[in-house]
Amino acid sequence: MLCICLGFLFFSVTGISVRAEEENQILPGIYVEDMSLEGKTAGEARKMLEDYVAELCNKEITLVAVDGKSVVISPMDIGFSWSNPEIVDEAAQIGQGGNVVQRYKAVKDLEYKNIVYELEFDIDRELTAGVLKEQCAVFNQEAMDATLTRENEEFIIHPGQSGLIVDEAASAEHLQTFLNEAWNGEDASVELVVIVDESRGSQEELMKVKDVLGTFSTSFKTSGSSRSANVRNGCSLINGTTVYPGEEFSTYETVSPFSTENGYYMAGSYLNGQVVDSLGGGICQVSTTLYNAVLLAELEVTERHNHSMIVTYVDPSADAAIAESSGKDFKFVNNTDAPIYIEGYTTDDKQIFFTIYGMETRDSSRQVSYESEVTSRTYPDTEVIYTDPAAPIGSISVQSAHVGYKANLWKVVTENGQEISREMVNSSSYKMVPRYATVGVATADPNAYNQIMEAVATNNIDHVKGVAAALAATAAPPAETPSAPTPEQQAAPPAAEQPAPSAEEQPAPVTE
Repeated sequence: MLCICLGFLFFSVTGISVRAEEENQILPGIYVEDMSLEGKTAGEARKMLEDYVAELCNKEITLVAVDGKSVVISPMDIGFSWSNPEIVDEAAQIGQGGNVVQRYKAVKDLEYKNIVYELEFDIDRELTAGVLKEQCAVFNQEAMDATLTRENEEFIIHPGQSGLIVDEAASAEHLQTFLNEAWNGEDASVELVVIVDESRGSQEELMKVKDVLGTFSTSFKTSGSSRSANVRNGCSLINGTTVYPGEEFSTYETVSPFSTENGYYMAGSYLNGQVVDSLGGGICQVSTTLYNAVLLAELEVTERHNHSMIVTYVDPSADAAIAESSGKDFKFVNNTDAPIYIEGYTTDDKQIFFTIYGMETRDSSRQVSYESEVTSRTYPDTEVIYTDPAAPIGSISVQSAHVGYKANLWKVVTENGQEISREMVNSSSYKMVPRYATVGVATADPNAYNQIMEAVATNNIDHVKGVAAALAATAAPPAETPSAPTPEQQAAPPAAEQPAPSAEEQPAPVTE
């Protein structure tokens, strides 16, 4: 009788095993979430679950950000995916391996207790960060730091205000946890992680700002109206800035963009060794003046560039250029233990001043000064003449030469009148640029054309000026008179070699 029972058992279990192997069907009692896999092949089970996940991708998830403001996304928007597909193969192997007794036991165990697998999900962190930044960060309420203004030689403190912002990293983590542990697969709402953005600057901290740490001025008396306006505008954009301990100040970020809407005009600036008009020409005198005040305050300079050619309003190596096209900026860090306040203003007699206020901790016997050391000069020994076939004969524009320099800037510290240290702050090189002229040669008179071209061939600008003046007095009409410029052309910066309708020599302007 025992043999008959064992034989029956062997036949039954073997039959189940053979059938499962042939048809690869998953045993009863095996589930993923609340979905039964009974009787399905591994491929069928995988297809069922993939279809389910595809449905989940189109559900609506409401992300609740600051002050209850929300956006609706789908899991697909954040790269939602099924991350443990291996559970299908694992489920398909249950009861398919081992000896007869082991396979029989697996079958019987499932009759008493189901095996339930949980789906695990993942999200694309990069996509999620993009969604949170583009769609939820717009609701952020940025903190407003306490600030200072200076009126009637007194500081006025303006209290700050804390803000609320979405913590993007924590919100992404919270979102993934929700999808794996709390989501029922239906449309849902998730509150993002919102943190308080504390403002900087207490009454006590800002009351420390009362001492002059450094002050410097330069003159722009030789500047025309447009360049003067740019200097005044750039100065006003910096004036009133409060910089907290450890904070980096960027001159470019503060005074840009260089546009008419931001108060700038066309004025001379340096470009590739030539002087051209550009919006904001003259702004470097603003950054240079601030640079020298920062040096005297002994703040930490983190970025500074010299001009391509020498300027005349400070000594060599004492300048600080900014340029949008080449990415030049002047930056410094407030390395003191108290906030600093930048005061900037211009005067009616065209002086620009910057004063940096803070908390003075240096000994009163300690004095700081800066010395410029020119180590070499390179003088131009040639002249360059360009011809412009579109400009009338006799017109000539001349720009003076620039001497090339190499220079060092030294910081000199004295105590009680005695020098205690001398260190190099920077080393700068300035291009040598020859004197050059652009000469108009448009004429219907071949004899006049030959005369001006012969003069150009001498490569002597003064000789060309004389010939051009004589020809201009008796010039025939040009072969084709250029049309008057449109307002758009008038507003655009001229090309580097565009001549001015004048025979006057243009001095090297204090620009860039």
